[in-house]
Amino acid sequence: MLSVVIPTRNSEQGLALTLSSLVSAAADGTVREVVVVDGGSSDGTEIVADAAGCVWLDGSAALGERLALGAATATRGEWLLFLRPGIVVEPGWQREVGSLIERIARSADTGKGRDHVIVFRYALDDIGLRARLRELSVAIGSRLVGVPHRTQGLLISRAHYRRIGGFRPLPVLEDVDLFRRIGRFRSLTLRARASVVAYAEGNEDGALRRLRRSTCRALAALWVPPRYLVRLHGPGLSTGDFLR
Repeated sequence: MLSVVIPTRNSEQGLALTLSSLVSAAADGTVREVVVVDGGSSDGTEIVADAAGCVWLDGSAALGERLALGAATATRGEWLLFLRPGIVVEPGWQREVGSLIERIARSADTGKGRDHVIVFRYALDDIGLRARLRELSVAIGSRLVGVPHRTQGLLISRAHYRRIGGFRPLPVLEDVDLFRRIGRFRSLTLRARASVVAYAEGNEDGALRRLRRSTCRALAALWVPPRYLVRLHGPGLSTGDFLR
């Protein structure tokens, strides 16, 4: 049913956690393959991917290009699931996904649901008020701008992905660009959570980066051209920034 695409760069620990949360779905046949597209890791990321039986690809530094390469290589699933390393999906998530995909298929027969995509519910694998406030902030922000957080994953049918042109070769904000083409109110949020395990509390630099990204997400809702958003955002992601 699903082909999973995971972009990595020095993501040894995060990839191991994410792959572990996919084991049950692979065992019951929901996950047919996992494609890992690496951007130049110097740690044990490839060893982890190889041990788990993933398809390993060496990609470019641009995240958008890597995601596009992974989607083009993944051929065994009718739906594509894009996940970031360090994200752990909730046990039993595949049952809810299977049910929702069936509902989308039935709606498509009536011309209503063909263009819907699916995302997980954002969560932090942490305790305390700060984590809960962060979750609330992300939920409100995503609803306002119409773009889910990058750590919520993305489930999209292969046919729909091709219709809208897939990921473009952008160094940053590739998800914002894609969701602009998907359209507002086309994302269905699961009850199942995608928990950020490798969450790094932001220092000043991390906080500024998140502020830039949030600003770009808001401007994307106003249909500011992607080239200006990329320029405003600044340099591409560095190690560990997948989860910011």
